[in-house]
Amino acid sequence: MAFIQPGSLGLIIALLALLGLMGVIVWVYGPLWFRAYMCRANVSILSLIGMSLRRVDAREIVECKIMAVQAGLGRERQSGITTSRLEGLYLAGGNVQRVIRAVIAAHRAGIDLDFDRASAIDLAGRDVWDAVQTSVHPKVIDCPDPKKSPEPFLSAIARDGVELRVRARVTVRTNLQRLIGGATEETIIARVGEGIITAIGSANSHSEVLANPDSISEAVLRKGLDAQTAFEIVSIDIADIDVGENIGARLARDQARADMRVAQAAAEQRRAFGEASEQENKAEVVRQMAERILAEAEVPRALAAAFRQGNLRGISPAGAGSGPGNPPLSTPETSAKATDAERPS
Repeated sequence: MAFIQPGSLGLIIALLALLGLMGVIVWVYGPLWFRAYMCRANVSILSLIGMSLRRVDAREIVECKIMAVQAGLGRERQSGITTSRLEGLYLAGGNVQRVIRAVIAAHRAGIDLDFDRASAIDLAGRDVWDAVQTSVHPKVIDCPDPKKSPEPFLSAIARDGVELRVRARVTVRTNLQRLIGGATEETIIARVGEGIITAIGSANSHSEVLANPDSISEAVLRKGLDAQTAFEIVSIDIADIDVGENIGARLARDQARADMRVAQAAAEQRRAFGEASEQENKAEVVRQMAERILAEAEVPRALAAAFRQGNLRGISPAGAGSGPGNPPLSTPETSAKATDAERPS
């Protein structure tokens, strides 16, 4: 220590600290950097340190970049897969490994899918790995979906009124160009179901559909039901078709019953009107009889009034003439003559 100058002590301490820091860096990041270097992944130690400061999983970034290089995607300028872009995808919440695997699978299958589109698909919430797998291996969708539909079949009625119950299987593959913003499987199922029902409804009879089920698939495929969806329809196959109820006959029967009820109601109305008219006629007869009785009751009263007034002297029986035993009825003329005869001169 006697040979060390006081001014050089601080320099020695700084060198030792620097060496210790470099030792720690090499100890922590050395194996990961060396692995990337041997795989020609082009990841620097400064980038690894920066990832740690930005709380990025450096091991995942390095592994993904190694996978991209070893899969033959080319260097950074060719593939666009740089360390900074991988970090950006990680910080944005994307699944870096899934995106890289999807790009590698698309490259091996000859599908046009670059890193930017794969990242956009992943950040949009779609499973880019499953999309690539569906593009390579088409997926089969049941129509209707047994997990979501209350009925396990589609019900359609031909022109002759016979119901047909159909189950279809739709083979689709993902259209990566329309995956962002394209409709999902539910739209495909709904459109195919609508097309099948329309095709059966256009048939003249259910026997035509039973004889040639392929006509339904051909009619549905011609409509281009996969427009604006994330899938491309490969084929539509009728898995099962059964004959249901005769809806036309049932409707005709129900209509006949309804017509019969209407006719019965009209007949009941006419009967009620007839009974009401009969009761009115009976009441009119009773009223006329009462009026006649009242009129007959007025005859004695009129006779009594005539006797009191002296207008009647006597009443001969019906059919008897005026004779000695039947004095004639007094009239106003006879009454006046009698009065003049009795008046003194």
